[in-house]
Amino acid sequence: AALIIPARLLSQLHPHFREVMQLLAIQAADEARHVEVFTRRGLLSGGPLGTSSAGGRASLQTLLAEPDFTTASFLLSVLGEGTFLDLLRFIHQHAPDQVTADVARLAVRDEARHVAFGVAHTAHLVRTDKAYLGVLRQSVERRHAALQDTAGLNTEVFDSLVLLAAGSWEPAAISAGWRAVRDLQASMDEGRRRRLAYIGFPDDEAAELSALHTRNFM
Repeated sequence: AALIIPARLLSQLHPHFREVMQLLAIQAADEARHVEVFTRRGLLSGGPLGTSSAGGRASLQTLLAEPDFTTASFLLSVLGEGTFLDLLRFIHQHAPDQVTADVARLAVRDEARHVAFGVAHTAHLVRTDKAYLGVLRQSVERRHAALQDTAGLNTEVFDSLVLLAAGSWEPAAISAGWRAVRDLQASMDEGRRRRLAYIGFPDDEAAELSALHTRNFM
């Protein structure tokens, strides 16, 4: 948004609001860059790009349906992008080539800023109003209810991650890859619980909410 607001008008905004707008503009630029670089990397195989699943599209639609910015930012940055940090680190660790490793490493750097903002912004509001934790919990439960009939993580994505970690078709390697993906999912859960606890949720409630997070990671 800050990219399209004239500078003279942006300078008239409240300093805090202006900073938020500038940060969101940077995030939009980051995501546009990610779309471009991952598209180019995907096309290197020579085949056509796939499309997102119906569950993936429904997952993103729930973010647009949120009634206010903070709950949407909480679901997207604290839970979704936070979970994606672990996924990108996994891809970097098991990347089949240096280009993929570099793409994942640089994307982590960008996404970490998004997550840090989402956590700090949400934690700030909770510190000023503890009752807001209830609003955040309702947003997680509402999204879980909206997506409970989706198929969850695409089996092709799961199998691809297993094969990526395996590095070969050997049975022993596939078994090791499966364990690596299982560990990845455990790390994702741990990270979500840690961020939720930092925001202000008790440990048991953080564990419950993390378990309700959409199964397609985002």
